[in-house]
Amino acid sequence: MGEVVIQTDKITKTYVTGTNEVHALREVDLTVTKGELVAIMGTSGSGKSTLMNMLGCLDTPTSGSYTLDGVRVDGLGKNELAAIRNQKLGFVFQGFNLLARTSALENVELPMLYDRRGLKRDIRALAVAALERVGLGDRMEHPPNELSGGQQQRVAIARALVTEPALVLADEPTGNLDSRTSVEVMALFQELNAGGKTIVVVTHEPDIAVYATRVVRMKDGRIFSDEPVASRRDAARDLEELDRNAA
Repeated sequence: MGEVVIQTDKITKTYVTGTNEVHALREVDLTVTKGELVAIMGTSGSGKSTLMNMLGCLDTPTSGSYTLDGVRVDGLGKNELAAIRNQKLGFVFQGFNLLARTSALENVELPMLYDRRGLKRDIRALAVAALERVGLGDRMEHPPNELSGGQQQRVAIARALVTEPALVLADEPTGNLDSRTSVEVMALFQELNAGGKTIVVVTHEPDIAVYATRVVRMKDGRIFSDEPVASRRDAARDLEELDRNAA
């Protein structure tokens, strides 16, 4: 087994409202090693979003342990979790979550401005490099409203990559995109993954999960299957075929 990035041991999340208890996660064991591209699937209420929040240090488990890139994070306080998120995680959301009145470049610079470690680095140069990495070197000064949905998601991916995180978490990253642009985004994820980046994608779309190396399926707060993708599709090849058919 390679270097472990995610290790959960029987993590449980129970929400209490009045006399009602909702068991969102039930003793979930999950291991993700460096260089995997994992898809987490499940219907609404399956626990996949709660698990994503746990993995992203946006919420804490009721019980169980979570180790992220060698750091035990369950039980940490809010400030410590915020520091872990900034240093070890990159987030990509369905709604892009870009600042409307700022350029693509300024959006990508943002995570580095919140880094309190006092690192001396050329923030602008790193943001430029991240945008070039996702193919947006010629759109850096454009605000989100001058970019297509696919371009906005590429900006979001550049922002997630700029701090060189141990893990990229993508929550329904193709949910607001048409089918061709969705394949385009997955081609970028596959390219980044081939370069060694560890990525976890939450999706309800089977035609997106086929681009992962492994699919974890959830139901009623538990993992009920965890299997490698038998016939993994090549998104770049699928894009070429789509373009041929459209010509």
